[in-house]
Amino acid sequence: MTVQSLTTDHEYRLLCGMSAYLDAVSAAAGVGPESTTMDLDAPMSAYLALDGRLAVHPGRDTALVWDERHGWSFTIETHSGEDLLVVAYLGGELVPSPSRVREFVRAVHARTRRASPPAPPDLSGDRDDLLGLLLGYRAPHQ
Repeated sequence: MTVQSLTTDHEYRLLCGMSAYLDAVSAAAGVGPESTTMDLDAPMSAYLALDGRLAVHPGRDTALVWDERHGWSFTIETHSGEDLLVVAYLGGELVPSPSRVREFVRAVHARTRRASPPAPPDLSGDRDDLLGLLLGYRAPHQ
């Protein structure tokens, strides 16, 4: 097996694992997989558009963003097309269960006051470890 096929196989497995994980998280968050996008470049990242808005940030669409350094963050869209504004980080685990992500979304929606911009957690790890976490969400035939 060549280095190229190892890289291609590894990327394919990351794609399958991340796709399955995003499907599970989007279902837990109450939106369809069509609301998600991902980028396998380093750092790997994903975006999940959410339904609804925050009472403390009316008029701004909401989304979850995941990356392999900080895990999940709850974000709001800006009006000017700039970067998303992070409202909260889930922290704790790089690949938390979909139910934990759902509870994170509910907790942020329940907030009644704006908070200071949060500091991102450092959840960086090895891509092989990440792959191991994601493969648990992959369908058996992949």
